[in-house]
Amino acid sequence: MAREMQKNSMFIEHGPEAFDNGDIRKNVDDDGREKRTGTWLTASAHIITAVIGSGVLSLAWAIAQLGWVAGPAVLMAFSFITYFTSTLLADCYRAPDPVTGKRNYTYMDVVRAYLGGRKVQLCGLAQYGNLIGVTIGYTITASISMVAVKRSNCFHKYGHHVKCNTSNYPFMVIFACIQIVLSQIPDFHKLSWLSILAAIMSFAYSSIGLGLSVAKAAGGGPVRTSLTGVTVGVDVSGSEKVWRTFQAIGDIAFAYAYSTVLIEIQDTLKSSPAENKVMKRASFVGVSTTTMFYVLCGCVGYAAFGNDAPGNFLTGFGFYEPFWLIDLANVCIAIHLIGAYQVFCQPIFGFVEKWCARHWPDNKFITSEHALNIPCYGLYYINSFRLVWRTVYVIVTAVIAMIFPFFNDFVGLLGAASFWPLTVYFPIEMYIAQSKLPKFSFTWTWLKILSWACLVISIVAAAGSIQGLAQDVKTYKPFKTQ
Repeated sequence: MAREMQKNSMFIEHGPEAFDNGDIRKNVDDDGREKRTGTWLTASAHIITAVIGSGVLSLAWAIAQLGWVAGPAVLMAFSFITYFTSTLLADCYRAPDPVTGKRNYTYMDVVRAYLGGRKVQLCGLAQYGNLIGVTIGYTITASISMVAVKRSNCFHKYGHHVKCNTSNYPFMVIFACIQIVLSQIPDFHKLSWLSILAAIMSFAYSSIGLGLSVAKAAGGGPVRTSLTGVTVGVDVSGSEKVWRTFQAIGDIAFAYAYSTVLIEIQDTLKSSPAENKVMKRASFVGVSTTTMFYVLCGCVGYAAFGNDAPGNFLTGFGFYEPFWLIDLANVCIAIHLIGAYQVFCQPIFGFVEKWCARHWPDNKFITSEHALNIPCYGLYYINSFRLVWRTVYVIVTAVIAMIFPFFNDFVGLLGAASFWPLTVYFPIEMYIAQSKLPKFSFTWTWLKILSWACLVISIVAAAGSIQGLAQDVKTYKPFKTQ
């Protein structure tokens, strides 16, 4: 039994003959893997952890670029698009039937089952490229939040006029050390507790940011807002208005995307009730909760700061006092990003480990596991390959984050490149293939229109990201501290 569990942790499937004992059969699912225990609650926590990032605190800036009319409208539009396409993707977890078909464990498996060909490689490139970029970006963002705690205390002690420069590098190292330990969590199935903690943290810092914005807005003061956002000739030039509008639309569109991990989340769910129904419910809870926080933080933040809204009003010091509350919010951001990093890197770990186990099944370094009795935890199976490879991955992402502190703009470009294929194109094409929709029928036509419209949005957002990246590279100083 222990040996079977070891194999199971490396994502190697077992045939029915491996389980002669009736009691053992009760502990496995229809595909021979360890029985899944996920519910709509754990799936919702995974979604909220993946979706609500510290970017929620920059939505006031996005609303400031678009104004009172377009800003909330774009937020609601992408909320609907994300939920709609996620329901299409949830129905593709099993193929060909969404309830009784064969399970697909990754996004690439789903695309292979319904579309095949070169589209599988395109999916893998978009998905894993985006996941790697996000983990590097989270290393940078988490370090910025940690630095903000130190700077907040400095401002409180010495005054707001002091620069209080602090290097991000030590905090990136601290973040990486924490991730090296957490990366030994075997797979997505054992991650629910961390996702729930991270989701609670996201609610905490979003609520703090919202409360501070409400207090600032209620306090009055000279704040300029408008129906169309920042004013050309007053706040920005004409070209800046265009680029910022592109960036703002892209930021909002990518703020909802979690399709890169949707299938992996769905693979944690119990088989009864049907996974697609539970996933749709979890998607509704996750997206609606996210939308509520996005609209509140974005709109109230814009009301508080107006056209001068900072890129992040907690780490960008839109607020200085009460300093202890700012510190608490930034600690919550850092803890949330610790969990979110794992949500995004677990699919990468699983893909590499499954690929290696399939190609070198007799290599003991890759497949063998050793039991370790940990106090207050119990038996934990250590795999040498998992320990080395995941540690190396975390170290490499941390080093890249140190070398390219402006990498977040590059993540925006990766988001633009992956948003359309992963969030819109593949779910729609797989739904058309699954439902066998006739060409040029009403449903087929409007689905294609939606897909092409989102492609245009991805292109303009990519253009905005490239322009922002070019500006950062131009002004970059190698040893500049935050």
